[in-house]
Amino acid sequence: MTDTAARATSVVAPVRARRRLHGGGPRAGTVAAFLTPFFLPFLLFYLVPVGYALWQSLRVVRRTGGQYGTSYTAFGGLEQYGQVLRNTEFWSSIGRIGLFGVVQVPVMLFVALVIALLLDTPLLKLKAFFRITAFMPYAVPGVIAAIMWSYLYSPQLSPVVDLLKGVGLEPDFLGPGAVLWSTANVSTWLWTGYNMLIMFSALQSIPQELYEAARIDGAGNWTIAWRIKVPIIAPSIVLTSVFSIIGTLQLYAEPAVLRQISSNISSTFTPNMLAYTVASGNNYQQAAAISVVIAVITFVLSFGFMRLTAKRAGL
Repeated sequence: MTDTAARATSVVAPVRARRRLHGGGPRAGTVAAFLTPFFLPFLLFYLVPVGYALWQSLRVVRRTGGQYGTSYTAFGGLEQYGQVLRNTEFWSSIGRIGLFGVVQVPVMLFVALVIALLLDTPLLKLKAFFRITAFMPYAVPGVIAAIMWSYLYSPQLSPVVDLLKGVGLEPDFLGPGAVLWSTANVSTWLWTGYNMLIMFSALQSIPQELYEAARIDGAGNWTIAWRIKVPIIAPSIVLTSVFSIIGTLQLYAEPAVLRQISSNISSTFTPNMLAYTVASGNNYQQAAAISVVIAVITFVLSFGFMRLTAKRAGL
């Protein structure tokens, strides 16, 4: 009986090894079944649109017989990209959103870090309540959040404006010098809780033994927070920074809503708004080129930031 089992094993083992080598058998089918629900939508709703946008960005509209002739599309190479790079409105929107990101992203991440550290301290009571309260704005869609804040910014409707007028101030939240920062305030209110949750999750993974050893050495809560917690969760801070850089260059909903009540927000206020405006004029090829340039700038900035901070964050 033992010899029979040994011979059977010697026959079956090479077959199993061959199946593993060639990726066959039920195991490969199971893996494919689990991966298909992800890769199929990823292919249809991400890779295909990206490929189509690239193709459209390489095409131009030509006309036969002069200005009023019949139009047709033809391959134009990098002609659309040349027009984008010479577009002053595009670079103005990039500069505006760059200023927005340089100020708003550090402020938002600092507030998120402080809240995460406060929620992680043993001195705070009702942690679950404050954690949900801090995260709750993220559950509000961006358009709804912008509408809510537009009522608070409007001089005719805002109780905040009335209150400030009562103490002798004349705020103009939607004025030419303040509208960018009013938009930044909406984004900060909306996304701080999301970034806080990522940092707080990283704090929860730190072994408690580190804190106990630090307290034995005489470290207080402040020292533990800034000398132990912050360096350990540095990779999470870098991750939220990259997400914020990407989100900044994709800013659209908040200024688009505030534009309905403020003449100081133009249709080219952000790069995404410019792409939408160009597409609304049926110039889909140039809108696609603008989108591709925005994607390239986003990749360069986020990848460059990761390269600069990778060693310090331990990535």
